[in-house]
Amino acid sequence: MNANQKPWRTTLIRRIFLSADEPRLRAGWRLLLHSIFFGVSLSLLTLAVVMVVWNNGDLFATGLPLDATIELIAILLATYVARRLLDRRSFASLGFTLGPNMVKDLAIGFWIPGLLMGLIFITELFLGWLSIDSFAWETMALESWLGILLQGLLLFTLVGISEELLSRGYQLQNITEGLNLTWGVLISSSVFAVLHLANPNSSLFSSLGIFAAGVFLAYGWIRTRKLWLPIGLHLGWNLFEGTIFGFPVSGLRIESLIKQTSSGPMLITGGGFGPEAGLIVLPAMLLGALIIRLYTRQRNPQG
Repeated sequence: MNANQKPWRTTLIRRIFLSADEPRLRAGWRLLLHSIFFGVSLSLLTLAVVMVVWNNGDLFATGLPLDATIELIAILLATYVARRLLDRRSFASLGFTLGPNMVKDLAIGFWIPGLLMGLIFITELFLGWLSIDSFAWETMALESWLGILLQGLLLFTLVGISEELLSRGYQLQNITEGLNLTWGVLISSSVFAVLHLANPNSSLFSSLGIFAAGVFLAYGWIRTRKLWLPIGLHLGWNLFEGTIFGFPVSGLRIESLIKQTSSGPMLITGGGFGPEAGLIVLPAMLLGALIIRLYTRQRNPQG
């Protein structure tokens, strides 16, 4: 055997574990280890918080959404470690690089679902599929309903960053590198749907709707190659859906400014899961995708 020729077992192991074009693990192994890092980080942080609360519960009486805060910190830690050690890339290269479009992407992303949820709300109201019970500003003091708005904004900011960093950040981009963009979008959106299976009123239709939402959010990354637009879309979607218009947010009931009762056909409205589980969300997402395309029409998606 030639001195420079490697044994076939070594070659096979390298092909199984290592990328062909650079000295790092293949995408599938990186994704697996990232999931393990996240699980360990989440468990340790949760244990630490439980122990602190046990000894000094007042420390966390701050109004912070504790579960969402812990999850965000765990995802940040796991993703930073995986990105640096496994991917051999900078954390910012996931889509957090600063630039002239950052604030605009966040703002436009925030208001697009505001328009979409407003149209869904008006359509259901016009068709008699929902009735307005009350408005918070008519039944509450100013500081009370502003508190509801700020709490929703804080919660859904944490959730938006967490889920976009995980799904459209680490997962979508690593699967795309390992396979291709089509598989990256399909697989990451499927995982995104699976992560919502435990939500109240989950069903086959809700899973298909969350999958479609994953594709919609991925389109924001495809058009910009940054996470600012998907984060804005995710934040705006949840805030307008739940806190503003009073729909369930993926099955979860949120304190809202508009109290409403839905009575329309579940197949169309989504029933207790919210619009994501109904057919009404599909034309809204198509309209949103069109707006994203128009907004980014002069953008270099690689830049």
